[in-house]
Amino acid sequence: MSEMKIRVLVVDDDQEQLTLAERSLSAFGFDVRTHRSSLGVSNLVRTTLPDLVLLDVNIPALTGDKVLTLARGQAPAGTRFVLFSASDESKLRALALASGADGYITKSTQGEELAKKLHAIYAKGRAVVAAPAP
Repeated sequence: MSEMKIRVLVVDDDQEQLTLAERSLSAFGFDVRTHRSSLGVSNLVRTTLPDLVLLDVNIPALTGDKVLTLARGQAPAGTRFVLFSASDESKLRALALASGADGYITKSTQGEELAKKLHAIYAKGRAVVAAPAP
């Protein structure tokens, strides 16, 4: 019996970054969908039901932390939101905490390391969803 692929929505205004993330994550078994604008992310989250949303922080029109706030209301309960940026890691960590993100990853993280971090965030979310109510 084959395991379901983890569905990831990658949101970034940089086409090269989207292509790199899609190729890299697909190679590690993720089902990847990309979107090049902050506009329409809430609708996409509602219709595609991703397990993880990897959001670029510095997108024109609406920054990643603002998109997260809007999209979380449309997402299934177990969807994990991860901020993704080339920003300084300490600033990214603070923004992730302030915005209620489930994690953060710097854009210098690629390939197998990116896949491992996303798997860990996904697994952590699954454990929380599967935990019995007190």
